[in-house]
Amino acid sequence: MENIGASKTADDIYFAPLLPWQQALWSQLTDRVTRQQTLPHALLAAGMQGMGKRAFVWRLVAWLLCRERATHPQGACATCDSCQWLRSGTHPSLQTLPLVSMPVSIDNIEAKEKAGKKNTKTTSNSALKIKVDDIRALQPFIYQGGQGLRICVLDHAEQMTVAAANALLKTLEEPQAQVHLFLISDSPAQLLPTIKSRVQQLALQTIEPAVAMDYVTQALGATVNREAVSPAGLRQLIQLANGAPLAAIALANAPWYSKRALWLTTWLALRSGKRSSVAASDYWQSQLSIIEFIQLSELMLLDIRRVCLGLAVLQQDINWTALTSDQADGSTPDDSAIEAFFHHLQQSKVALQQNVQEKFAYDKLMQELARL
Repeated sequence: MENIGASKTADDIYFAPLLPWQQALWSQLTDRVTRQQTLPHALLAAGMQGMGKRAFVWRLVAWLLCRERATHPQGACATCDSCQWLRSGTHPSLQTLPLVSMPVSIDNIEAKEKAGKKNTKTTSNSALKIKVDDIRALQPFIYQGGQGLRICVLDHAEQMTVAAANALLKTLEEPQAQVHLFLISDSPAQLLPTIKSRVQQLALQTIEPAVAMDYVTQALGATVNREAVSPAGLRQLIQLANGAPLAAIALANAPWYSKRALWLTTWLALRSGKRSSVAASDYWQSQLSIIEFIQLSELMLLDIRRVCLGLAVLQQDINWTALTSDQADGSTPDDSAIEAFFHHLQQSKVALQQNVQEKFAYDKLMQELARL
């Protein structure tokens, strides 16, 4: 949805067009710099995934470092020495934590793929963790002085250990001239209050519904996964993504989104005993990776819980009649059962990061789904 890694190249992130809902904030910050007024020492881009906060931060970083920014108010020039250093991942005035968050060049991606190192798994939490030694390693860069503008980007800032956060506090409390820190967080509530109190949050969270709808409509056109999509279908995508346009687009393009009705059919067949968990596991292994199936399951649980509570479902394009008809005999799962299955989904993610075989994880998941 918004994660930056090997799937996002330097050009995609540093020099991409400005997202429509970010224009006002962009103008405010760039005008301030143009008028020779310094930006706050530390800025926080926080909020749910899919609102474009990483796109905004990396675009602003490129512009601040660009040597031609005076004549390019809408974004970095993409051709000066600074922009070329960004492309190659060797800019001497930029430090990034964790390293996996650094936008990469096409050349680096192709080199990894030729070497057979293409990574199809999601980035593990351990790779995103920011430790105290990582923060200490930044100190020479921050305090070297007299070296011009220097920028540090701390992505997934909520993944800092307590020791790392405390080490960062010193830097936040003692601002250095021409040093800017950008913190990015999907879960700002997990940041230490002492960190949040020393940074200025960027106003990136509010997106007008009409703007979101227009952007998603233009991005997706008339089809989703090669199927016609109505305005109601687009509104549903935005609602499921909590109003985040990029998340809505990623959801529409997810290989599992078109299989939601099939998931419901499989679950009802499992819980009624009409299908075995082994048969269901074998079938779904041929359709989706285990991570994709988990993502699908998490979305479906949202509406299962709503049905069981007597609330209107969010996914209006799916026929929930078979499930709602079960309510008469009280056979719908209670909230504790739904919570238990959701917990098992999270455990499965952890197990997969520990190299548990996908088939084993799939088999176990289907057994648990049959009990739901």
